[in-house]
Amino acid sequence: MTYTGVVTTGGPADARETSGLIISKVSVGTIDNNAYLLRCRATGEQLLIDAAADPQTLLALAGDDGLTSIVTTHQHWDHWIALEEVAEATGARTYAGRDDIDGVKARIDVPVDDGDTIRVGEVSLTARHLVGHSPGSIALVYRDPEGIPHVFTGDSLFPGGIGNTEKDPVRFASLLKDVEEKIFGELPDETWFYPGHGGDSTLGAERPKLSEWRERGW
Repeated sequence: MTYTGVVTTGGPADARETSGLIISKVSVGTIDNNAYLLRCRATGEQLLIDAAADPQTLLALAGDDGLTSIVTTHQHWDHWIALEEVAEATGARTYAGRDDIDGVKARIDVPVDDGDTIRVGEVSLTARHLVGHSPGSIALVYRDPEGIPHVFTGDSLFPGGIGNTEKDPVRFASLLKDVEEKIFGELPDETWFYPGHGGDSTLGAERPKLSEWRERGW
């Protein structure tokens, strides 16, 4: 079946295959948090992006192969409520942006800086530091060598706008600048991005709206 990226809490995962990864998306928790399971097709190793809630759902998604790594995109509580339980159950190594670690109330093994590489099996993901929604928010970029790029943006980029900066003009300017330079400036229109809540989009669908976002200030 064709991947749509449309998932509902309590419903099934939606999955797509790329040359190196199988990407599975599931919605968990009370506010429609997305969690993403990345499975290396060559080795079977698995990485989870945002152990947001419903640990049993996430553990069932990982299955008997478990998890090698868990990446938390940012420090807000709704993205790590299940982290401690899932990490303890699987022995996964945990990652988060260096400047957000103090806000994550669970064990973080590896602080992540801009440009760092996080591996899942034979696949490399590049972390990009996007400052504004939180001090240490990160996105993960997967450049499929045989297909389109994929970006997991947490709450820093959504269809229709950047993440919430609580009407703070300094935070808004910082996040918009980072998203424009590090995401839109470096990746092509066909890049598919996966946010922390709700549906997905492509950079091409959102690029024409950047000036509108700048003018409205959110």
